Amino acid sequence: MASATHVLIAGGGIGGLAAALSVAKQGRRTTVLERRSEFTELGAGIQLAPNAFRMLDLLGVGDEVRKRAVHVEELRCMDGTTGEHVASMALTSAYRRRFRNPYSVVHRIDLYQPLLDACRREDLIELRTSCAVVGYRQDVAQVTVVLDSGQKVTAAALIGADGLRSVVRQQVVGDGEPVVSGQTIYRSLLPMDRVPEELRWNAVVLWAGPGWNFVHYPVGGGSLLNLAATRDDGASRAMAGLPAEKAHVMAQFPQVHDSARQLLDLGEEWRSWVLCDREPHSGWTDGRVALLGDAAHPMLQYATQGAAMALEDAVLIGALLDCGRDEVVQRLEKYNGERRERTARAQRVSRELVPTVFHPAGDAAQQRNATLSSFTEDDFYDKVAWLHGFRDITPTTGP
Repeated sequence: MASATHVLIAGGGIGGLAAALSVAKQGRRTTVLERRSEFTELGAGIQLAPNAFRMLDLLGVGDEVRKRAVHVEELRCMDGTTGEHVASMALTSAYRRRFRNPYSVVHRIDLYQPLLDACRREDLIELRTSCAVVGYRQDVAQVTVVLDSGQKVTAAALIGADGLRSVVRQQVVGDGEPVVSGQTIYRSLLPMDRVPEELRWNAVVLWAGPGWNFVHYPVGGGSLLNLAATRDDGASRAMAGLPAEKAHVMAQFPQVHDSARQLLDLGEEWRSWVLCDREPHSGWTDGRVALLGDAAHPMLQYATQGAAMALEDAVLIGALLDCGRDEVVQRLEKYNGERRERTARAQRVSRELVPTVFHPAGDAAQQRNATLSSFTEDDFYDKVAWLHGFRDITPTTGP
């Protein structure tokens, strides 16, 4: 029979490693099953709001991530065609006093590596590579995971943290392929010493245009500029990380203002992704199995909360799994119940920001500019408080 203290985690990304740390902090043994041949993180920049740092502190890696992060001074919105500075939300003293943490940007590896290092230092965590989960079965006492090798691993619970195309989700929910957004994002990393001095802003900068946007911010301790340009191009088939010719990228943004075009033109080795998410779903559990992060509630990047939501999930699920084998099912259901409304709201907001802030055209763009430029500092903070100010992750632990 499986150990009452053993938890399996499918997926060794940010959410999976965070969940392993969270469960281990309760004295429970965890095994992380990663399908790839090594533990690593692909991609470029990522934004971390104060709620993410709150979770990282609870996991014991907050200080290390802060050391690697760039603490930006503002979120700046520019009209992508006219070059008008529409509005900025300051992220310095008043913001940090209110939300008790910085708003920072990092290369994804600078978030992932501290989590991985902490897992490697933890005796209760086993990290296994080349272990692709293909399914599971369970009874009243345990859950058994089946790997692509045919090997079976048994434990008291399974957390599916295996991403947007989660195999575990297909057995728990069975809702098929993710929703293709019809938007393609192009990403590049640019050495900061190639950026004109007048464009080296310590900020997350959004150039918002009709049917497109361009975002850039410093990462790598300020040594690199992360470039991310998104186009409503009607893409109907998912793709991830495909090379894109520079001429093709430039042709997607003919209306971009000259200052932003300077940065786009400096980008090299572009790669492209078609953005996908899913409709919010209320049920992420199946007995001793629960979903986490993108496997549970994948969202578009516009609210910049995908990683933070996974970290929040991880902290809560670890706290709730401080229980005996007989309570696992009830605790996972409680986790689902406590997280579904917040994450569904984040999913919905991420979609709603596209037509209202990031991609409006004509009169709608003028209305956006007028609305945002009228906001006071407190107005901005009040708008994001439900997300950035989130701190209460400690559950009542009754079934």
